[in-house]
Amino acid sequence: MAVAGSRDDDFTAFVLARSARLVHFARMLCGDAGLAEDLVQTALEKAYLRWDRIELADPFAYVRQAVVNQHLSWLRRRLWRERPSGDAAEIDLLLEAEADPSSGVQRRVAMGAALATLSRRERAVVVLRYVEDLTERETAAVLGVAVGTVKSANARALDKLRAAPELSGVGGGA
Repeated sequence: MAVAGSRDDDFTAFVLARSARLVHFARMLCGDAGLAEDLVQTALEKAYLRWDRIELADPFAYVRQAVVNQHLSWLRRRLWRERPSGDAAEIDLLLEAEADPSSGVQRRVAMGAALATLSRRERAVVVLRYVEDLTERETAAVLGVAVGTVKSANARALDKLRAAPELSGVGGGA
């Protein structure tokens, strides 16, 4: 039983140390705080079942990959069941309800709205590249696509973000 206790202790330590970063990553990925927590919870459940095999490797990378996979599965199920209508507007309302007058919050709200306009692949590429600071090769590995696909999705996403009206009035200074 000492091994199981150690396994549980290691997993608990990992969750305590990395769950906030995983939830932040998931929120940037999906644009919804509640869904982000659900994605991370499901990914952590799956990681716990395989913890003996993954703890020696890079557990954060494994769970981050599981979050991306859960997000993509959720999107597929949602798109299969219903045609999306007004997703960006719904996220805008959610983000506006949480906003306060500070410029930092306004920038985050504007970025969330702009990210919501990207396709799921473009958004995943942008979040992995610029929030998680992965290389093109690492991003391609996480998404299971070619490096060229990452490059083209990134270029399209950045073009859309540069042209996004949500970001046009948002400055870098306070």
